[in-house]
Amino acid sequence: MQDDLTKFSRIFQWFQMLIHPALMQCPHLLTGDALLIRGCGRTDFQNGDAGTLYDSVTQRLFSLPDNTLVYPGHDYPGHTVSTIGEERKLNPRFPHKSKDEFIQLMDNLKLPMPQKIMEAVPANQRCGNAHSAA
Repeated sequence: MQDDLTKFSRIFQWFQMLIHPALMQCPHLLTGDALLIRGCGRTDFQNGDAGTLYDSVTQRLFSLPDNTLVYPGHDYPGHTVSTIGEERKLNPRFPHKSKDEFIQLMDNLKLPMPQKIMEAVPANQRCGNAHSAA
């Protein structure tokens, strides 16, 4: 695992050297499944916890500067980038909601389970290797 982190760090440093200096004026953030553009990741499976997600987004991500560019892990409606300032104001899951209200919202979304969830979750828990022993 440490070797993978070291490789990722080197690749990221190389990538940063390629970026035009003007782009470096705004920090960039890969948010994965936590913060999506005008949404957030699901918390109803794979050990999800709405309270932890709320704390992570509101206390950590939303404390970043408004101009921080947000690149989510998924691009469902065709949006590829946002900013922390936009998401703080426009994301319907977080603004003006208490932690309890957010948990209640997430607990009542009633979303259908994704296709192949029974295969994907165990594979994710094994770092993507669908064929290794549990």
